[in-house]
Amino acid sequence: MASSDPDEATPSPRVILIEDETVFRQLLKRSLEKRKGWKHVEDYSNGAIGLEACMDDPPDLLLVDLQLPGKHGLDIVAELIPAHPQVKVLVLTGHAEPQLPAKLMRLGVAGFVDKTAPLAYVIQAIDTVMAGGMFFASHVAAETGPAAGNLPPASGASPSVLSARELEVARLVAAGRSSKEIASDLDLSTRTVEKHRANIMEKLGVREVASLVRWVLQNGLG
Repeated sequence: MASSDPDEATPSPRVILIEDETVFRQLLKRSLEKRKGWKHVEDYSNGAIGLEACMDDPPDLLLVDLQLPGKHGLDIVAELIPAHPQVKVLVLTGHAEPQLPAKLMRLGVAGFVDKTAPLAYVIQAIDTVMAGGMFFASHVAAETGPAAGNLPPASGASPSVLSARELEVARLVAAGRSSKEIASDLDLSTRTVEKHRANIMEKLGVREVASLVRWVLQNGLG
């Protein structure tokens, strides 16, 4: 008889957490182990040692701080993703600067979350990334212009091509919300949200959610 235990049906992902703030690292690890039932969570406080662990045996998910002893978080990502592009990466930071979204997108990161936010919000970001989505803290405005580096524009369309409702949906998609969650937030049906998403992508001339996220950030709509 097949087991009905979801933990047995779905293997726990392998997660590496690189964070030098001991209390936060232990709290997040315990939450992933206890609340989500994940059994393979490794944690490191040193960037160089954490990167070595990732390169030796790539995890399903890397949670990484930026300001780390041994090696900066951006340098870790810059080495890991080209070698192991299948690894999902979520950056943890308490100092999100305007240019950060563009930097992370160029590196191929799935998102970032403010680690000073409530733990439930951090877990939501992790869930979104593990589900194949992108999560960029919506309260951080993206830097635009030459200082943003060589991030290719996702779309040259003006925000004026979207209706007020479509702009709302676009912002929520960029914040990592699922269609079901957006429907609940805006008191719409999931089918209506999906139709809005399709219209948004068509009007902007983009095919991927990543491109939509870039467009939202580049237009300061996040």
